[in-house]
Amino acid sequence: MLSTTRAALRRIESPLLRAAVAALLAGVLAGTVATAAQMLLWWLEATPVFDMLLRDARLTAAIVMGRAVLASEPVWRWDALAVATLIHFALSLIYAAIALPFVRRMRAGSAIVAGAVYGLAIYAVNLHGFTELFPWFTVSRGWVTILTHLVFGISLAWACRYFDPFADATGGTPTAPHQA
Repeated sequence: MLSTTRAALRRIESPLLRAAVAALLAGVLAGTVATAAQMLLWWLEATPVFDMLLRDARLTAAIVMGRAVLASEPVWRWDALAVATLIHFALSLIYAAIALPFVRRMRAGSAIVAGAVYGLAIYAVNLHGFTELFPWFTVSRGWVTILTHLVFGISLAWACRYFDPFADATGGTPTAPHQA
């Protein structure tokens, strides 16, 4: 399925649209992998996975919906889950759009290391910078969240290289974008 998606991506004629779709694909893939890794890490530390997922959804949804969602009943709110999911993937797309032009030019090993550093930088910005605006996120700080951001950065770097919108048709050496 990924190879079919990559082939379809390369058939998009507009370089700008091709880069936007590549960032979308890389962001969604990395955001999904990171969420799965976070759930696994919670399970490994014997933390109630579903409760933590709902807690983090409320924390994220509160960015848009306000603090009232933090103490809302019932805990399971479809609107909060939907808003949190949109925010999560919107941020993943933004982070992918920032990373794509840099990571696509790197060798695989360098890209993975850069992705790990990028993931740690995103952790620092999200959980130490943005907490000035959204202080309720301080509860999310910890080793699970750090590792999750490392996984996000590494998967994002891999996905940006995999979906490189300017690689040749075989997925080989990236070429420079041409002017249409």
